Amino acid sequence: MIIPWLLFVAVCCVIVKSLADFIRGNKRSITLETWSNHFSTEVFVALLCIYVIVMFGYGLIYFILSFQGIILVENGELRDVSILGSMIHSIYFSGVTLLTIGYGDITPIGIGRLIALTEALIGYVLPAAFVLKIVQFGGRSREE
Repeated sequence: MIIPWLLFVAVCCVIVKSLADFIRGNKRSITLETWSNHFSTEVFVALLCIYVIVMFGYGLIYFILSFQGIILVENGELRDVSILGSMIHSIYFSGVTLLTIGYGDITPIGIGRLIALTEALIGYVLPAAFVLKIVQFGGRSREE
């Protein structure tokens, strides 16, 4: 029972540390060069990669927690699905939550609600962090 919690805390810590390092610009080994002041392909691809990593990471958390009784309910009723079906439902729910779409066809039970809330918060914060990074990068390139 303790392993899913440790996994959840570890994923959250890695995500928060990565976002903080990205905003502060601590990772100097990756240089971002833009061909326009308004759009950066590198930043867009980085944002897309981070979204995919977070979506699959949280999907894995939901999948692991489904073995502990913290499950996702589809259309208001419990369904007995295969392991592959559970994995697909977990990743789907994670993507819908991260992108803050929230269709409501799958809902978490128990502590899964708090986990979904943290994922939705990350979904809101990520674009703001990237916009801040683009503004900071644009300001540095004008100064040089």
